[in-house]
Amino acid sequence: MDMNQYLDVFIEESKEHLQSCSQKLLELEKNPEDSAIVNEIFRSAHTLKGMSATMGYTDLANLTHHMENVLDAIRHGRLSVKPAVLDAAFEAVDLLEEMVLSIAGGGNGKKDVLQIIEKFKKLEGTEEQAVLLVPTEPMILDDFERTVIQQGAEQGYQPYEITVFLREDCLLKAARVFMIFELGEKLGEIIKSVPAADMLEEEKFDSAFSLIFVSKEQPEDIQSQMMKVSEVERVEISPLALDQSVFIEKDAEKLAAESEAEAETAAAKVSGSSKTIRVNIERLDSLMNLFEELVIDRGRLEQISKDLKNSELNETVEHMSRISGDLQTIILNMRMVPVETVFNRFPRMVRQLAKDLNKKIHLSVTGAETELDRTVIDEIGDPLVHLLRNALDHGIETPEQRRMNGKPEEGNVALKAYHSGNYVFIDIEDDGAGISRQRILKKALERGLVTEREAQDLSDEQVYDFMFASGFSTASTISDVSGRGVGLDVVKNTIESLGGSITIQSREGFGSLFSIQLPLTLSIISVLLVKLANETFAIPISSIIETAVIRRDEILSAHNQQVIDYRGKIVPLVSLKEILQVPCDPYDDSHLAIVIVKKGDRLAALMVDSFIGQQEIVLKPLGNYLNSVFAVSGATILGDGQVALIIDCNALIK
Repeated sequence: MDMNQYLDVFIEESKEHLQSCSQKLLELEKNPEDSAIVNEIFRSAHTLKGMSATMGYTDLANLTHHMENVLDAIRHGRLSVKPAVLDAAFEAVDLLEEMVLSIAGGGNGKKDVLQIIEKFKKLEGTEEQAVLLVPTEPMILDDFERTVIQQGAEQGYQPYEITVFLREDCLLKAARVFMIFELGEKLGEIIKSVPAADMLEEEKFDSAFSLIFVSKEQPEDIQSQMMKVSEVERVEISPLALDQSVFIEKDAEKLAAESEAEAETAAAKVSGSSKTIRVNIERLDSLMNLFEELVIDRGRLEQISKDLKNSELNETVEHMSRISGDLQTIILNMRMVPVETVFNRFPRMVRQLAKDLNKKIHLSVTGAETELDRTVIDEIGDPLVHLLRNALDHGIETPEQRRMNGKPEEGNVALKAYHSGNYVFIDIEDDGAGISRQRILKKALERGLVTEREAQDLSDEQVYDFMFASGFSTASTISDVSGRGVGLDVVKNTIESLGGSITIQSREGFGSLFSIQLPLTLSIISVLLVKLANETFAIPISSIIETAVIRRDEILSAHNQQVIDYRGKIVPLVSLKEILQVPCDPYDDSHLAIVIVKKGDRLAALMVDSFIGQQEIVLKPLGNYLNSVFAVSGATILGDGQVALIIDCNALIK
């Protein structure tokens, strides 16, 4: 049976188990006496070992086996949770993640695991106990093994439980096991062995072992073939139902402690398996692409309905619009992923960096359940890593500096996500040294980014914006970890390419706050359609404060720039016709239509010829040839088949 068909399931479940191990290890570091946490890590490692062995990834299986031994020693009081144990466990998880990523990238998942295995052996400090085959209460196979068996059944493979009994005087048990395994691979596929394969190789069993096995051969033929192996006394074979009791590797001492916990785990798996299914993300992308075309056709139908003024057609189109609106909500929700998938990697990163920098740092994470479109999730990880590394390296002071400044030795970094309107905000806040306005200005003046006169009128936020200039840095020395300012231009560009923005607030000596604003989704957005001469343009609703009509005599002039007084604020007036070079006559009416737009705290008034109305549109990229067009973020196809460009308000205000 070709095991490659289960590769995607293996990779996804392995990532989940490794993430769980990483998270629980951090919890264990704070609560070393909590045996429940140790049990959870043990179960994840145990499942990962079984899956790896089934798929033939021996290095993965070997490393998780030895990690499992150490965890088992902790569970039974033979070993205490100490820094050396945690460091080895974190190192193992890192290595396991590299191996799984290698497999996901088409590699073989092989790594040199001997060094970390030796660490585990030294930590355990005891000889491995012989494992006995002990039947327990019924236990459901893990999800991966169930998937393999179920999909194998669809191809005509029958699952069996086989128990092989060797003669009591058998001298080469490992050799007989090898021969049985080799025969098994010819007759079908071995899904699981009890004890595990590495234990069988080391002869850590009595005279019997069990296999979960799938084959197209008849059971009597399988039994007959295995009986031909020397020193095999008897072979018992029986069909396996997925809810049937199976043998698991345990010594008698472990059974009582684990039966209840494993029964609960099995029950949870059963209850959850009927409510969720795994869907390939490419299918969701295809579904989204098809729905985008449906939205375009919906707009076209609405336009035709309006032109024909047929009541029955109007009614049908309205009903279709409501249904497609509900469908749109469902599809967008299906693509939403909790930011937890990104946040989960940070606690371990912060722990390691704090050790490298000799700092004491506490990371608090809130709002990890907040959801974002998968497209945004895929891109936001690297900018967040960079901002966190900056906060740790140049934001949080050393314990000595913090004591001198009257602060606790342990610095705090808070990572927070929350919804607000059609946006998700991600804040990274630290209680460190803050940002020096004077140092930023001095560097900006040296680089010619601002004049002495202009510098006097700049707000703190405008000063901090210089940090996003390419190559801007105030660091006196280059750090291996980061340099506050270095690379922040890349962070900003990435966030703005996602339709978001980033702002900085800081108080020198007390800390800094980097706040990222991101749209919930990138594909379908609400816009205000406006006319410029004979052309239609779209302005995202999320950027608009209000629309208005002003008299020409209300236009003022300041620093050679046209401005208006908007509710007591001086707001620059921008002619979209001039910016976008739309061929037409200049504005000569006595009244002008304007759209007030915002970016952070900054405002601008965009002059247009007229308003058409609000509409939901599908955002289409301009492609590689037009990726540098100023103030245009994309295009859309309207109901009448015309193309409308989408205005990038962030670029205009900038």
